[in-house]
Amino acid sequence: MTDLVLTKTRIHAGTWEGVLTGAETPPDIEVTHHGLVVDGATLRGDPEVEGQFRVSVPIPLELLSEGVQTFIISQKDGDRLASFTIVMGQPLDEDFRAEMELIRAELDMLKRAFRRHCVETT
Repeated sequence: MTDLVLTKTRIHAGTWEGVLTGAETPPDIEVTHHGLVVDGATLRGDPEVEGQFRVSVPIPLELLSEGVQTFIISQKDGDRLASFTIVMGQPLDEDFRAEMELIRAELDMLKRAFRRHCVETT
């Protein structure tokens, strides 16, 4: 188990960024996507805060495609620090819209049943 904590700060210009705390020296980290190592992750010490490092993970364009893409950031010894997911694609949008329509229909049905119950019990 590790005392390291990696907190996402943002995704900007194709780069995932975060802050790693709890380390005296920069740990060896790696990023994987579908079990394959993604190159380019960097750690920079924060001059204002001791034991804090800024982490940058460039997101390779060739790994972006329709569907859900999950990237895992871990120490090289295997301890998982964080992950991030990118969701893309038209079919996925349609799935979300269909699910939202189903949820709205069920909510309308529940509202009608609740109103009917309130009228019957008063």
